[in-house]
Amino acid sequence: MPEGPSIILMKESLQPFVGKQVTEASGNAKFDKEVLIGQKLLEICTFGKQTYLIFEKAVIRIHLLMFGSYSINEQTKPDKSLRLGLIFSSEGIYFYTCSVKSVDPEFLFSIDWEADVMSNRWNPQKAEEKLKSSSDMMVCDALMDQNIFSGVGNIIKNEVLFRIGVQPESLLGKLPSQKRKELITEARNYSFDFLEWKRAFTLKKHWLVHTKSICPQCGSKLIKKQTGKGKRRSFYCEKDQKLY
Repeated sequence: MPEGPSIILMKESLQPFVGKQVTEASGNAKFDKEVLIGQKLLEICTFGKQTYLIFEKAVIRIHLLMFGSYSINEQTKPDKSLRLGLIFSSEGIYFYTCSVKSVDPEFLFSIDWEADVMSNRWNPQKAEEKLKSSSDMMVCDALMDQNIFSGVGNIIKNEVLFRIGVQPESLLGKLPSQKRKELITEARNYSFDFLEWKRAFTLKKHWLVHTKSICPQCGSKLIKKQTGKGKRRSFYCEKDQKLY
């Protein structure tokens, strides 16, 4: 599943279409695509792993899910996987195998934009309040909770927990105050590092534990385990990461 930094890159790729008018709309997304024809794309907003295409009289939410993708100016996959295709005169955007929904423009006002770790509106104090109120939650679940750390995914989760020396099954209520603050700080720091490395096509070269088998710090064998309520893959070192 693409994480927040990858969605930022997608937004940058789509930016040239802002201000242009839709001339054709296709795909098997379950809403009336005809309403988009003739409308101008006013803005593109992102919230964590979600992208909002804001038109004059409509808002379309895109979530790439686990296997979604997009292309620009050429249709690269079979029609059956095309959720939404938008043509702006001679150029087009195509979204595949993802969630595409039409939402009420008022919905945008209900989003807690301060929960997005990559947003200028990110509010670490609010994140800390949410963590304090969830003492029985595992840190691996907290990092993946989009209401707390919108945009954080499994890669960021594993790498952040290694950075701060905390095992994924640690309980929030057991974390020292300093570790809780490190968790919040590094969730944002690593997200921007991820963006820089992704932009340079070097992301995987910087992974320390994600999908790895040996700890880069002590040389011990890393634990690979499905953790938390979501049973997502965690990679961690029992020696260099403490269980709280």
